[in-house]
Amino acid sequence: MFDPARYRSDVEEAVRFIRDRLSDRPATGLILGTGLGMLAGEIQNATSIDYEEIPHFPVSTVETHHGRLVTGTLEGHQVIALQGRFHLYEGYDAREVTLAVRALKLLGVERLLISNAAGGMNPHFSRGDLMMITDHINLLGDNPLVGPNIDEWGPRFPDMSNPYDTDLRNLAQMAALALGIQLREGVYVAVSGPNLETRAEYRFLRLIGADAVGMSTVPEVIVARHMGLPVLAVSVITDECFPDALRPISVPEILAAAADAEPRLTAILKKVIAGL
Repeated sequence: MFDPARYRSDVEEAVRFIRDRLSDRPATGLILGTGLGMLAGEIQNATSIDYEEIPHFPVSTVETHHGRLVTGTLEGHQVIALQGRFHLYEGYDAREVTLAVRALKLLGVERLLISNAAGGMNPHFSRGDLMMITDHINLLGDNPLVGPNIDEWGPRFPDMSNPYDTDLRNLAQMAALALGIQLREGVYVAVSGPNLETRAEYRFLRLIGADAVGMSTVPEVIVARHMGLPVLAVSVITDECFPDALRPISVPEILAAAADAEPRLTAILKKVIAGL
């Protein structure tokens, strides 16, 4: 059974460990998804901590996720980046997946920028497109807020009418426009994975209003909003999930698409941070 006192103690111990290694308080948090770690390499005066060193942090078991926390300066702002995230399909529950988000907030982070790789179901999308998430659908079968609420962290029933911050989204659109980069918008649906979907499942997900599908992000956003953190999230469309033209896709192909799009995503996020 979930023990809120123990969980709170675990998060606070992780925060103390990280804080002792920080020279400045980070104002912006970053979560960098599959094949999208380039932005961490742009951080100046960087300090890196492997997740394995941080008390109570999960360890990323996905080969494409570096599994480290990077802090430093980006575009003149203090940032802290999670280079690699955690997923339900790795065997973690939703509270473990989002422990790092809790820690970021307690470290003083004021906003959260998230990236992920996703399959595109909107027929207007193409492989390599960037999609700013405007809303989401949670089909993970889990929620990080289930169980006793820790009232000091947020309300029992947080509002989710606008989970992706309007001001940050406007800033991202202006950044993309200034850079001449197309930034699409759409609804993201989270499923548990790790298998990709069947033709019938893609039809269903599209029918209920999703433009892209992935296996992350939603728990992190729920916890961020629970703790009052504004969120911006962008998906890289790494494969086209059109039921009538579906073909098998491999992890190397997904990583290649992420790598092709990563410089454009990095440019947008850097410009957003510069404009904060």
